[in-house]
Amino acid sequence: MEILGADQRPTKRGSAEWFTGTVWLDEIARRSLPSRLRAVRVTFEPGARTAWHTHPFGQVLHILSGVGRVQLAGEAARTVRAGDTAVIGPGERHWHGASPQHGMVHLALHEADENDVEAVWSEHVADSEYHAA
Repeated sequence: MEILGADQRPTKRGSAEWFTGTVWLDEIARRSLPSRLRAVRVTFEPGARTAWHTHPFGQVLHILSGVGRVQLAGEAARTVRAGDTAVIGPGERHWHGASPQHGMVHLALHEADENDVEAVWSEHVADSEYHAA
């Protein structure tokens, strides 16, 4: 057994390369082979969101607090609230983040592939796409 102390994993600001707005990342777990599990608590300020992206093995988002949005490419954005869980399939192009008026915190669970790739990032979600949601 291993205990990962909270003081060993400082909060990091989300990269402007992958996020719009202010986003904070708290790594919960980052296992190495044979496990490839990644777990991150992500805090989005109102209006903050990810860029479009995919995950090789999909992603599970469990909403811990607030109100957010999740959108798959080609579909309408969906509103998510505390207690909701969004299950995104392998390779599904999507984005997620807070609503314009509320912050949102979710637990993100996904796996890395054999090359340690856990996400493939694409372009930012345009303000017009976000506000149309």
